[in-house]
Amino acid sequence: MSDDFILDTDDLTRRMEGAIANLRTEFASLRTGRASASMLEPVQVEAYGQMTPINQVGTVNVPEARMVTVNVWDKSLVNKVDKAIRESGLGINPQMNGTIIMLPIPELNEERRRELGKVAGTYAENARVSIRNVRRDGMDRIKKAKADGLSEDDQKFWEQEVQEMTDKYIKQVDEALEHKQSEIMQV
Repeated sequence: MSDDFILDTDDLTRRMEGAIANLRTEFASLRTGRASASMLEPVQVEAYGQMTPINQVGTVNVPEARMVTVNVWDKSLVNKVDKAIRESGLGINPQMNGTIIMLPIPELNEERRRELGKVAGTYAENARVSIRNVRRDGMDRIKKAKADGLSEDDQKFWEQEVQEMTDKYIKQVDEALEHKQSEIMQV
């Protein structure tokens, strides 16, 4: 039975790539001084008795480099969308014009840039922890197979595979963090 052990590396890879994809989504929500529709993705609006993503209650557009607009479809939700944006922690002061909410993106000051850099670092560390958890799951499977009779050479082979995979994805997290921090600090 032990000779038949094959670690499901596709599952581990998929889970590690999920951590990277989640990190990219979180990085996209960080404001860098340039307008981006993705910065509103984490904003939830209470609409029709439940929390709803902002892009499901209106159209999000970027008409110019420092402006995001939300064209709210239902007039009764305009104030709720305005409130959700104000309370989102994005540091943006919405301006209402009928059913259109305009979000002028102010220049980031040095202090705010440093704060956003720290937030990006926190997001990256969470991604690293997720990747390490996947690594631990893989190593636990290998240890269980060893207890079931897996040879020591096979154990070392699979542990090395999992470690190389982990190192590869941790490096991707570090590169993404470095890129995002340089983007944030760019004036």
